[in-house]
Amino acid sequence: MWRTTLRSLLSHKLRLALSGLSIVLGVAFVVGTLVFTDTMGRTFRDLFEVTSADVNVVAAAAFDAGGTNPGAAVDTTVPESVVAEISAVDGVAVAEGNVQTAGVYVLDRDGKVLSTGGAPGIGISWDVAESVNPSTMVQGRPPARQGELALDTGTIEKSGYALGDTVALLTTGPRVEATLVGVFRFGSTGATAGASLTAFDTATAQLLLGKPGQFSGISVAAVDGVSDTELKGRVATALGPDYAVTTQLEEADAQTAALEQELAFFNVFLLVFAGVALFVGTFIILNTFSMLVAQRSKELALLRALGAGRAQVTRSVLLEALVLGVFGATVGLAGGLGIAAALRALFSSFGLTLDGSLVLSGSTVGWAYVVGVLVTLLAAYLPARRASRTAPVAAMSDVVSGPERSLRRRTVLGTLLGVVGVVALVLSSLTEQGSTAASWVGLAALSLVVGAIALSPVLAVPFLRTAGAVLPAVWGRTGHLARENALRNPRRTAATASALMIGLALVSAFSIVGTSTNASIDQLVSQGLRADFVVSTAVSQPFTPEVAQRLREVEGVQTVMQHRFGSVQVDGQQAYLTAVTADALDQTVALDYLSGSTAGLQRDGLLVDEPTAQAHGWTAGDAVEVLLPNGQRLVLTVSGVFATNQVVGSLVVALDSYEAAGGPPLDQYVYVGLADGTDAHSARPALQAAVADYPIVTLKDQGEFTDELQGSVDQVLLLINAMLALSVLIAVLGIVNTLALAVIERTREIGLLRAVGMARGQMRRMIRLESVVISLYGATLGLVLGVVLGIALSRSLSGLGITVVSVPLGRLALFLALAGVIGVFAAVWPARRAARLQVLDAIATA
Repeated sequence: MWRTTLRSLLSHKLRLALSGLSIVLGVAFVVGTLVFTDTMGRTFRDLFEVTSADVNVVAAAAFDAGGTNPGAAVDTTVPESVVAEISAVDGVAVAEGNVQTAGVYVLDRDGKVLSTGGAPGIGISWDVAESVNPSTMVQGRPPARQGELALDTGTIEKSGYALGDTVALLTTGPRVEATLVGVFRFGSTGATAGASLTAFDTATAQLLLGKPGQFSGISVAAVDGVSDTELKGRVATALGPDYAVTTQLEEADAQTAALEQELAFFNVFLLVFAGVALFVGTFIILNTFSMLVAQRSKELALLRALGAGRAQVTRSVLLEALVLGVFGATVGLAGGLGIAAALRALFSSFGLTLDGSLVLSGSTVGWAYVVGVLVTLLAAYLPARRASRTAPVAAMSDVVSGPERSLRRRTVLGTLLGVVGVVALVLSSLTEQGSTAASWVGLAALSLVVGAIALSPVLAVPFLRTAGAVLPAVWGRTGHLARENALRNPRRTAATASALMIGLALVSAFSIVGTSTNASIDQLVSQGLRADFVVSTAVSQPFTPEVAQRLREVEGVQTVMQHRFGSVQVDGQQAYLTAVTADALDQTVALDYLSGSTAGLQRDGLLVDEPTAQAHGWTAGDAVEVLLPNGQRLVLTVSGVFATNQVVGSLVVALDSYEAAGGPPLDQYVYVGLADGTDAHSARPALQAAVADYPIVTLKDQGEFTDELQGSVDQVLLLINAMLALSVLIAVLGIVNTLALAVIERTREIGLLRAVGMARGQMRRMIRLESVVISLYGATLGLVLGVVLGIALSRSLSGLGITVVSVPLGRLALFLALAGVIGVFAAVWPARRAARLQVLDAIATA
C-alpha cells in the first residue's frame, strides 16, 4: 500500500500542488506573524535591558494608566532630594537622577521635522556615571550647559549634522536652538527602533520636562557582591510606598509585557487572516480529495478486490494528505520567513528599525507543522472515509463515482444554524451597544457563515437554474452545457463557491463598517464641531501650548480652545478625562445639553455625557471624585449633562483644574473659531504663519480635518482588504483546481462533444461560463452575508462613534463584477487544457 500511495501521489502531483498552495499561503502567514512579533519582542527587550539600571526608581502610580502617549500622562516625577536618600542606602554604588521627555523633535537643515516614521522623538539628560549610562560618546563631548546638545548616531545619519552645527528642535515647550557638541551610540549597537534621541545637560533637560529640580526616575548601580534583588529590597524599605522600585530584569519584563499587550491586536489581526486563509483552503483540499477519490473509485475497488481492507484504503488516502501537509508546511515555513522579512522592511521604511536577524523559535516551527498537517488531514478525512467504502464489485463497473447522497442532513443543519444566526442578530439589536452586542454579532457571523456553507448545495440548484438561464439564452447550447455542468454536482459547486463566499463576505462586511465609520466622521465634524480650523499633529503626539497662544494673537480669531486628555479612575473604573479651555467650549463644539450648562465648568465643574451619567446615576449638582495616576484627587461638581459627542468624549473638565492636578501642559488639539464677518480663506495665511515655526502641527479646516480622519480609516480598510485578498486568491486557486479536475473527470465526455462538432473555441467558452456562474454564485452568497453582518456590526459599534450605517452599493456591485472577472481568469488554464485534448484519445479514455 505504501508503494501504491507513492505512485498515486506522483501521478497527481500537479493537482495536489494546487491544493497544497493554499496550505503554503496559510502557514506562511502564521509563521510570518510569529517570527515578526518574536523579532520585534527581542529587539525591544534588548532595548529595555540596555536602558534599565541594576535598580530603577520612579514615583508610584495610583493605578496603571496604560498607553504610551505622553499627552495622556500626568506628573509622576521624583524630587532631586530622593537621590541623596538612595545614595545613603547600604550597597548603592551610584544613584543618579535621569530625565526623559517625549515630544523633542530634531529639525533638518530645511526646517522640516526629521522623520522618525511614527517613533517618538525623546529628550534625555546625559548620565555622568558610566555604570548607569546606556550610551557611549563616540564623537565630541557630553553637553555641559544650556545651548548644547548631543545626538544619537542614527539621528546623525539621517540629518547629516556635524559637530559644531546649530540644531533646531521642537519641544513640548519653546522652540530651541543649540550647538551640537557630541554624538553618542545608544547601547552596544546604536539601535533605537527608529526613535530620535537628543541629550542635554541635566538642568536643561529638567527645563524641557517643565519641572526644575525633578527627575523622571533614578538609576541605581549596586556595589560588587550585592544582588539586584537584595538592593531593591533595601531601597524600597528606605523610600516607602510612594515610590516603585524594580530590578533590571523586572523592569525589562514589565516593559516587554506592556509592549506585547499593545502589539496583541496586531498579532491577532495577522493570525485571524491566516486562519481565514487556512479555513478557505480546507474547502479546496476537501474538494480535491473528493474528486480524486471519485475518479479513482475503480482503482480503489481493485485494491479492495485484491485484499486491501477499509482501514488500509483510508490510511492510503490520509497518507497522501499527510505528505501534502508536510510539504505545504515546509514551504510555508520558508515563505513565512520571507513575509517576516518583508514586514520588517515595511516597518523600517516607516522608521521602526528592527536590528539583528529574524527570530525563528522552535515553537514557531512546531506551529507551522501542526497547522499545516492538521488542516490537511482534517480536510481529507471525509474523502478518505468515503474511499474506504468503495465496494470491490465496483472494479467491474464503468461508473466513475457513486450516486449523489441526500442533502437532507445539510438542509436541517444549515436551517438550524441560520435560525441561531438570526436570533443572535435580533439579540444584538436589542442589546445596548458595547462588547456584548458585538459578541452576539460574532456568534451570528459564525452561525450564518457555517449555515450558508451547509445550505450552499441546496441553494445552488435554484440559483444556477434562475441566474444560469441567461447562459443558454445568450450562448445557446454552449451556455446550456455550462449551466448543466455546474448543476451536475451541487456539492462540488457549493464547495468551490464557498471559498469565494467567505472572502467576499468579509470584504463586504468590513467595507460597510469602513463606509459607516467615514459617514459617522463626516456627521460628527459637520454637526458636532463649530470651530473653523483644527490644529493637530499627524502622529497623535502632543505639542506645546505656545501654538494656541500664537493663534490667539492672529487678527480675526475670536476663540481658541485647547483640548487635552488623560487617564483617570472614577468609582474604581478607568476612563478618559477631557480638559478644555472652558470659556471657548460653546463657541467651538456643539454640545446639546440635557441639563445644566458650561457655566459651572470653570469652578471645578464636570460635564458628563448622557450614557455615563445614567450609568453612574449622576445628575447636575452631584459631587464626583476623580483619581489621577499621580494620586491626586479632584472633587468635581456635575455642572451639565450633554448628549453624546465624540469630539469631547464622556467626561469634560476645565484646563485649569486638570493642570492643577498634575496634567501635563501639552495640547492634543487646538480648535480655532473666527470672528463674525471674517472670511476663512482670507484668514488662513495668517493662521498658517502663526504655526509655521512648529512643522510638527498642521492647520486644517473642517473639510480637511474630515479627510484626515477618514484617510486613517481608509488606510486600515485597505490593509484589511489586502489581507483578505489572500483568501480570495486561495478561492481562485480552488476554482482552477476544481475545473482542472473536472476536465480530467469528463475527458471522455469532452472527446464525444468534440467528435459531434463542438469547436475548440466553444469548448473553452463552455468551461469559462461554468467558472463564471460558480464565481457569481459564491459572490452572491458572500455579498448577502456581508451586508447583513456589516450592518449588524456597525450598529453594535455605535458606542465607538459609528452613528451612521452606510452601505456602499456601488462598491458591492463592483465586487460582484470582479467575481465574474475572477471566474474568467480562473478558467483560462482548464479551458485551454480541455480544448487541446485529442478527440480519439479522449474518447478512448476509460
